[in-house]
Amino acid sequence: MTTSDIKSGRCLCGAVTFTVSGAGKELGVCHCEMCRRWTGGAWPVLHTRKPVAFTGEEHIVRYRSSDWAERAFCGKCGTNLFYRLLDREEYALSAGMLDDQSDLQLTSQIFVDEKPPWYDFANETAKLTGAEVIAMYAPKEDGAG
Repeated sequence: MTTSDIKSGRCLCGAVTFTVSGAGKELGVCHCEMCRRWTGGAWPVLHTRKPVAFTGEEHIVRYRSSDWAERAFCGKCGTNLFYRLLDREEYALSAGMLDDQSDLQLTSQIFVDEKPPWYDFANETAKLTGAEVIAMYAPKEDGAG
């Protein structure tokens, strides 16, 4: 694995840092109402199913925002850190925390049906509605998934 395959980042104050190997360089943006309220706008993330190593775990404050996911922020400076699916190690890491953003590419947008009309991204990306995203990630009623 090359060093370009390893992503690192930190919160604003540096109390929380992370590294992840093999996360790739594709960014997604979430336009859902919760993410916009949480971040103040569209939320760009590095999505990974790889293990994320955090330091400063004692500063991470977690908020369970749905039946299947949690959001986390730094308790010292308030930086939005990640969104995590509870039933698996799957993270959406705030792209703004990444130390090196030079090779990142915006490739997808989700909850496009909740995007307010006052902004648009010029990038050509895959686009999913909220219903399509929930169908992919929400736990199944029969307990599967």
